[in-house]
Amino acid sequence: MKALIVGVNGQDGSYLAELLLEKGYQVTGWVPAAAPVSYENIAHLLTGNPVNPGLPIVMGDLSDQSSLMSTLEETRPDEIYNLASPSFPAGSWSAPVQSGDIAGLGVTRLLEAMRRITPKAHFYQASSSEIFGIPDRVPQAEETPFQPRNPYGIAKLFAHWMVVRYRERYGLHASCGILYNHESPRRGLEFVTRKIANGAVRIKLGLQKELRLGDLEARRDWGFAGDYVHAMWAMLQHEADDYVIGTGEAHSVRQFCELAFSCLDLDYHDYIIQDPALMRPPETVQLVADPSKARRQLGWQPSLSFKDLVRLMISTEYDNLK
Repeated sequence: MKALIVGVNGQDGSYLAELLLEKGYQVTGWVPAAAPVSYENIAHLLTGNPVNPGLPIVMGDLSDQSSLMSTLEETRPDEIYNLASPSFPAGSWSAPVQSGDIAGLGVTRLLEAMRRITPKAHFYQASSSEIFGIPDRVPQAEETPFQPRNPYGIAKLFAHWMVVRYRERYGLHASCGILYNHESPRRGLEFVTRKIANGAVRIKLGLQKELRLGDLEARRDWGFAGDYVHAMWAMLQHEADDYVIGTGEAHSVRQFCELAFSCLDLDYHDYIIQDPALMRPPETVQLVADPSKARRQLGWQPSLSFKDLVRLMISTEYDNLK
C-alpha cells in the first residue's frame, strides 16, 4: 500500500507516518514549497537505514491545481491523508484569506486532483471541532449543527462539506475526522498545553521564573495525537463516512497546570500569572466530543489518559531541555 501524507511535518503527520511505516506502507510526505518548513518532527524518519530507506518528501502548493495533480501523478497513492492547514484557529483572523484558500479551497483542489488522477484512492480530511463553533448541545456528535466562529472553522467547514459532496456526487472514498484538541510533545509552542509543559520545565531548571497565561478555567477535550492517527487510518479501512474523534472528557487549563507542575514537585500557584492581555471572552458552551460512533463502528478508543498525556509532555520536555 502506498500513502501520501499532506502536511507530514506537523504533529499529526509525523505520528501518522510512523504508524503507516510500522504497518508496512510505502509512505511519501508532502510539504508546502512556498512556506518555511520545520522537519524536526520527522527528522528521525528521513535518515535511511537497511530497514527503512528514508521517508521521501515531495513539495507542492495547495493553491496550485497543477501542482497537486503532478504530485498524484508522481506518487499514485492508495491512501491520501490531508493534514495540511494553518493550525492555530485564533490566529486565523490575522490571515483570513490565506486560511480560506489553504484550509478550504486547497482541499477542493486536492479532491479534484484525486478525482482526475487517482479516483480509487481513499481520502482522509482533517476536519476540526472548530466547525461546531458555539454548539447548542454538549457533547457534540456527527449530527450536531455546525456554527463556526472564526475563519479557520469556516474554512474547515467548507472543506468538510466539499468532501461530503464529492463523496456523494463522484462516489469517492472520502472521509472526514472531526478531531477535538489533541496534544503531544510535538505540539507547537503557540498552543497552551505545550506552552505550559515548556514553561513548567524551564521554571524547574531555573531558565525562567514565571509563566503568563490567560483564562485558567477554559476547558477542552484534550487527547493524545498518537491515538488520533489510529482513528484516521481506521476510517480509510472502513466504508467512507464522517466521525467525531475525542475523549468525551473536558479538563481545564488550571487542571493541566496543576498536573504539569506537580510532575516536577512544584506548586503552580507560585509561578502562574494570569495576564489580562491573554484573556478571551468567557466560554458559555464547552466543546466536548461524543465519539460513540467511532468507538462503535471503528473500534477506536484513546489509549492515553489525560494524566498520562500531561506526564508524557512534561517528561519529554524535561529530557529535551535538560
